[in-house]
Amino acid sequence: MAQGYFNDDEKRQVPALCRELMAHLGDLARPGDFRKVKSLITKAVEEDHCARDRYGINPVVHSLRTALLLCQKVSPDRSMAIAIMLGVLVRADYISEEELGQEWGDDVLRLLHGLRKVSELYAKQAAMESDNFRKLLLAFAKDIRVIIIMIVDRTALMRAINHHPNDKFVHDVAYEANYLYAPLAHRLGLYQVKQELEDLSLKYTNREKYTEIAHKLNQKKAERDEYIAAFIAPIKAKLEAEGYDFEIKGRPKSIYSIWNKMRKQKNDVEDIFDLFAIRIVLDVPLDKEKPACWNVYSIITDMYQPNPARWKDWITIPKSNGYESLHITVYGPGGRWVEVQIRTRRMDEIAEKGLAAHWKYKGGKSENDLDKWMNNVRDILETAETGPMELMKNLDMDVYEKEVFVFTPKGDLYKLPQGATLLDFAFNIHSNLGCKCTGGKVNGRNQKLNYKLRSGDTVEILTSSTQKPKQDWLNFTVTSKARNKIRVSIKEQESSSADLGKELLQRRMKNRKLEFDEGLVAKLIKKSGYKTTTDFYQALANGELDVNAAIDGYLDIERKAAETPKSVSAGEYVMQQTLDDSQPLSADGPVVIGSGVKGIDFKFAKCCNPIYGDDVFGFISSMGTVKIHRTDCPNAANIRAKYPYRVIRTQWSGKVGGQFAATLRIVGRDDIGIVTNITSIINKEKDVALRNISIDSDDGLFQGYLVVGVNDTKSLDQLIKKLKTVKGVKDVQRN
Repeated sequence: MAQGYFNDDEKRQVPALCRELMAHLGDLARPGDFRKVKSLITKAVEEDHCARDRYGINPVVHSLRTALLLCQKVSPDRSMAIAIMLGVLVRADYISEEELGQEWGDDVLRLLHGLRKVSELYAKQAAMESDNFRKLLLAFAKDIRVIIIMIVDRTALMRAINHHPNDKFVHDVAYEANYLYAPLAHRLGLYQVKQELEDLSLKYTNREKYTEIAHKLNQKKAERDEYIAAFIAPIKAKLEAEGYDFEIKGRPKSIYSIWNKMRKQKNDVEDIFDLFAIRIVLDVPLDKEKPACWNVYSIITDMYQPNPARWKDWITIPKSNGYESLHITVYGPGGRWVEVQIRTRRMDEIAEKGLAAHWKYKGGKSENDLDKWMNNVRDILETAETGPMELMKNLDMDVYEKEVFVFTPKGDLYKLPQGATLLDFAFNIHSNLGCKCTGGKVNGRNQKLNYKLRSGDTVEILTSSTQKPKQDWLNFTVTSKARNKIRVSIKEQESSSADLGKELLQRRMKNRKLEFDEGLVAKLIKKSGYKTTTDFYQALANGELDVNAAIDGYLDIERKAAETPKSVSAGEYVMQQTLDDSQPLSADGPVVIGSGVKGIDFKFAKCCNPIYGDDVFGFISSMGTVKIHRTDCPNAANIRAKYPYRVIRTQWSGKVGGQFAATLRIVGRDDIGIVTNITSIINKEKDVALRNISIDSDDGLFQGYLVVGVNDTKSLDQLIKKLKTVKGVKDVQRN
């Protein structure tokens, strides 16, 4: 190998690493494997490939250390070891993974492809602290063995960078190992690897504290071992005398775990309760588990004084995740605290590999499908008789098949559902960005709005100030955020367009000195074949319907209405007042009083606040003013009984002329944001204005009064229906 690539220490290490690696692989390696690997790497080095990386790490030596560590800590595996060593050549662009696949087979090719995809992911320099990065890492790897290689690779790197001169590099590697790879190792049951990653991470990020704890532990290791042996001896003798089949396990605490406890409990090393800890695992039938555990508890507490504050009974009432065990902390010889866990073989199996796997028991985040899948992988790692890695070859990484993970140009990572498009991504970042989106660049290439995203894509959104959401966008967007915003925007556009159309019609009619009658316009809309008022006014605004033609239609309907005598049924007939019934109904103002008498002053009664569309009657006050009441007014019965001669028939005219005040009583749960939701609905309603609001809450419930301005009863009824749909609202009534 070229002299410039290896220092003297590395030259001595390479042959030793190769011999040890061959010894671990044994019969798994085929004849000529190492000779061919060595030949390829030697040639690559001689041709100036495989140079040290920018941090001075020798890739060849690192790959050998990683392959050896895999055999030592996980399981010897030919394909994985070869992929680790040959991956150096692929990353150096010396040889393609396809060429290596032809020589070494599809299994090695699959691993090389996965490792290359993961290295591409790192090249994007995404934020490692994002939960989505871990998910994308799993999705990219495709093969769980790639993840295992990455975990072992990171462990080998952590070993190699002790006292590395680049402090930032060391800190970044240590942080990522602790945040990303240690939890993955824990989930896969690679506890020794996980512990080493955590310990080394603490060492590189807080060397002073690491050294302090390590020094104290090393000072007392022999003493601790001797103490635990003395502590266990009488317990062991008593359990044997009782005839129990059992196992006593020591529970060594890692330096990182001790440091964590010191931080949480704000104690020194000597004060950590479970620095000395044992676990007693009993082999007993299922129906005798609880009595056996409690009997052992009694035996131990008879020997040693328990600490009541540290007693935990998860046998009588197991944890919600299935965890069962008795935990006690006792005062051992010499005044030292010792934690003792008592459980059966079944309970231990559940705690270690079942629902309450150790990483969950410690409070790790659960992700349903990922949890089940990882537990299955860990079972294979720990129990497979034919070799765990052999079974893993056909284990697909489809944990996140229903999701895609994409990057922004800055490296921010976003998660979207499978099938999400470029437009979904734009709306996911910001609603305004989605509304103005015209397309984008995906991995540097221009793509349309309906481009379906794939995990690992880097997406740049392109916008235009003139762009507006369109109806066909709903045909290819899949996220609820995008679809809801598109619908709202289209509705706002339609409403704005309709307002322009209505304004156009009213202005033209005013120019022609015509009165705008909502009732006649409604007949015109129906006659013209439009389903809704909005559609009609939009057609006017867009020029689809000529405004002069619409006015001609309006005049035609008005003329026919004037020519047709009004007929009513017997049930609709109302006895007229003693005033002149022959006079036509007046169109002055919003109400017609009596038989259309003009010049009468009137007011709307405040006791019932009638609005356009209510059944009403008039009451002539002592001042001569007519007060307009609702027929269901609380005072109506009393007025009719005492002053029947002062009651006068009143009805609404054909025009509104302005808004009416209506008071609503609303009751519901006092949830966060409920008032905001209520006022938001009111503000979105066309021709509805919120004039006043008063809310009182008590013991989780609220009661409030809203005063709103509306045009008529129809608008009010629609508003009440919508308010009743707000989550937390129990009842809405007009007051």
